[in-house]
Formats: sequence, C-alpha cells, structure tokens
Amino acid sequence: MFPRLLNIIACVAPLLLVACGKSGNASPPAPVPVETAAPLAAEAGPTKAQPQLPTIKLYAGTNEITAEIARTPRQIETGMMFRTELGEMSGMIFVFPRPEYRSFWMKNCPLPMSCAYIAPDGEILETRKMIPHETRGILSKSSNVQFVLEMNRDWFKNHGVAPGAVISTEHGPLLETFFNR
Repeated sequence: MFPRLLNIIACVAPLLLVACGKSGNASPPAPVPVETAAPLAAEAGPTKAQPQLPTIKLYAGTNEITAEIARTPRQIETGMMFRTELGEMSGMIFVFPRPEYRSFWMKNCPLPMSCAYIAPDGEILETRKMIPHETRGILSKSSNVQFVLEMNRDWFKNHGVAPGAVISTEHGPLLETFFNR
C-alpha cells in the first residue's frame, strides 16, 4: 500500500503546484475583444435589409448617381442584401480605410447588379457583373481598390462608364470627400 500511496503523491503533487502556484508577476488574461464575443446569431450575418443609409451625389462622366454610403463594417457586410429594388440612377458606394484587393459577393441579394472596383483617386479599375444570390466572391484584379460602387446590372455599360472613368462626389474627389485628403 505504501508504494501505491507514493505513486499517487508523485502524480498529484506536480498538479497541485501548477494549479495552485501563483506568480506575483503574472498578468491577468487579456479581455476578449467585443467583436469576437458576439452572439452566434450575429455570426450568421444579416437577416434583413438595412435601413436606407445616408446618401451622396456621385458623378461618373455626365451621369449623376444618388449612392448610399456603406462605411462601417456592419453596413459593408449587409450592403444590398435583401433589397428588392434599386432606382436606375441609384447605387451604393462602399468606402474602405485603405486600398487593397476586394472581393464582393451577392449572398442574399436578389437584384442583378454590377460593381465597379475604384482606386483611391476615383478611377474605375474594372467593372464586373454580379449574379443574384451568388456566394462566391468576385476578386478584384488590383490591390489598389479603396471604393466599390454597386449599381443595377449593366448600368456601367449602358451609361458609357468604363474602366478609366473617374468617379467624383458633389464635394470633390473621393479621398477628399471621405478622408479629408
């Protein structure tokens, strides 16, 4: 019995030291960031259309567009999801803090749309057709995309707005309007 008791003590003693030991220099665990502590329902993504966002007048050549501004992560994530109509000269501009590759999809979007990937200076780098409810992202060819403009399907083609055209706002260039630069 004595050897068995020694074996138990030998196995349990290190566990007690580790579990009960406390260093005076130990720092408390880092708090969990709020965005990772969101409820599971939020992780599934938006479940309804977002209310109309603030709008801005955009200009593409002689075309005047009224665009909703999606700027926060939640506004960008929701985008045009669940919307069932979009006026001919209406759209949504997605504003990002810095240029990089962008990928857009059409999850929960019943409207056929096109998008323009736009450089910081407002130049349209490329336009792409988007398929309703498609969950595969459409990756930009350039890493210099800071803005994305979504419009009705073929709007860019039908209005003569092609890569190389510059999008500006009623207040001036995109960077100046959205970032005071």
